[in-house]
Amino acid sequence: MNQFDLIVVGSGPAGRRGAIQAAKLGKKVLVIEQGKRVGGVSVHTGTIPSKTLRETALNLSGWRERGFYGRSYRVKEEISADDLRQRLIITLNHEVEVLEHQFARNRVQQMRGKARFVDPTTLEVVKDDGETMLVSGTSIMLAVGTKPFRPDYMPFDGKTVLDSDELLDISELPRSLVVIGAGVVGIEYATIFSALDTQVTVIDPKTTMLDFIDKEIVEDFIYQLRDRNMKLHLGHKADTVERLDNGKVLLTLDNGRRITSDMVLFAAGRMGATDTLNLAAAGLEADSRGRLKVNPETFQTSVPNIYAAGDVVGFPSLASTSMEQGRIAARVAVGAIAMEPQKYFPYGIYAVPEISTCGLSEEEVKDRGIPYECGMARFRETSRGHIMGLDSGLLKMIFSLKTRRLLGVHIIGEGATELVHIGQAVLNLKGTVEYFVENTFNYPTLAEAYKIAGLDAWNRMGEIKPTA
Repeated sequence: MNQFDLIVVGSGPAGRRGAIQAAKLGKKVLVIEQGKRVGGVSVHTGTIPSKTLRETALNLSGWRERGFYGRSYRVKEEISADDLRQRLIITLNHEVEVLEHQFARNRVQQMRGKARFVDPTTLEVVKDDGETMLVSGTSIMLAVGTKPFRPDYMPFDGKTVLDSDELLDISELPRSLVVIGAGVVGIEYATIFSALDTQVTVIDPKTTMLDFIDKEIVEDFIYQLRDRNMKLHLGHKADTVERLDNGKVLLTLDNGRRITSDMVLFAAGRMGATDTLNLAAAGLEADSRGRLKVNPETFQTSVPNIYAAGDVVGFPSLASTSMEQGRIAARVAVGAIAMEPQKYFPYGIYAVPEISTCGLSEEEVKDRGIPYECGMARFRETSRGHIMGLDSGLLKMIFSLKTRRLLGVHIIGEGATELVHIGQAVLNLKGTVEYFVENTFNYPTLAEAYKIAGLDAWNRMGEIKPTA
């Protein structure tokens, strides 16, 4: 009864997609989850909570309507932490119910408890009630995700100095917030709280941020942040973080600057949640950040029957790519054919404003020596943008001068993470600038920006010369 075709440790995006895929192929599958409810970090502390918090903040603050009614416009004058939490609880309950139903109808077995390796095919599970159980799998997939990096020198207390998991449980919204770390997680939360009129300061030892995003998009992003009075201390680090008797926190930067804040969010990286798995017993070893090395095509580790997928294998650490990694890993693990994933996938940053990108950045195109042309469209140039009251937002496309093919699409502004999929489809289908020029887009829509940007590039590239 304790022998399975595939055992999946973790029920986040990679784990659940992999488990259901294997079950649909008629395999006996067990999912082990150490949390009280299924869903993993994505559902309970990561992707879904942060995006729900963002949507609630934008709705209650009236952020999207301020282009028409001014910066003082509010839907709800006094927004509390409880206002944000109410919607979060409803959303999380729904996500868990959907996932539980998917497992049930696909006959995926579940077990609550902490798993650790006994040998490469056997796991010991300490269940919630203290009972210990051994389970064996022909193949094992590790989809344990990550947890916040918590250095010893940071005085975490869960109230004024927090990590990104603890931030979801705050009892009241701070008037001021310092975010240490200008990565995706830090920037998302920094801009969400800024939209709630919290005075936000971002500190990062690097002089740049979001280096994998097209530089022109990042420059536009930084301009918008500073325009709404967010403070960015890039190229500096916090030497000391001290809790004061009055309940505030004092930070001293390496340049001598002192900043006092109601709350500090430490969001400088995450660690693979592999420390309790007893990897050595399976012949595996994690890197300094707790991540596992895998074959990027099969997601197989150095131990043939053990696979890993999701955030635990590192970049890009997206829920969307984790799902696909889990599906591919499960297919390979049970001996099914797995198609190679499409070359280009979209990257979404759910900040305020949103950023989404797919394909090559302008910097990458230059580094490869590809002759190119760019097409640009600002959302305020579209009728839909006027209707929505948008005064910002930008879509940029990069085309090869030689082949005329689309090389990259980069978007900042309202709906960026939705709009990017048009560019993604054209990229993967090797479409050219003519697609955007010759096709009709719904009017009025923000998607019309593709037509505008396409024409912008086409006007400089010129028409295709007819061949004799």
